[in-house]
Amino acid sequence: MPASDVTAEDIAARLSAIGLTTRMEEHAAHTSIEAEVPESLPAESWREALEVVAEADRFGLVATSLNGRTLWAAVQKAVPATGDVRGPGRQR
Repeated sequence: MPASDVTAEDIAARLSAIGLTTRMEEHAAHTSIEAEVPESLPAESWREALEVVAEADRFGLVATSLNGRTLWAAVQKAVPATGDVRGPGRQR
């Protein structure tokens, strides 16, 4: 299993352990993890959740009056070790 998959699964598991319901989605270049954050989440759990998502490549919080608060994280998939990793026309 690629390291990026392990990282994404670890983030989801640790957010679940805090008591948040998580969902993961695979994309072409990254894996996203989202968790709905209840209004009643204690401050200590918030700190722990932020420490967890800080291990991702990107993270944030979406808050709306209609849908509540969603904490999200994105873990980039590994770059291939061989092949055209520098893009078309950039090979040596």
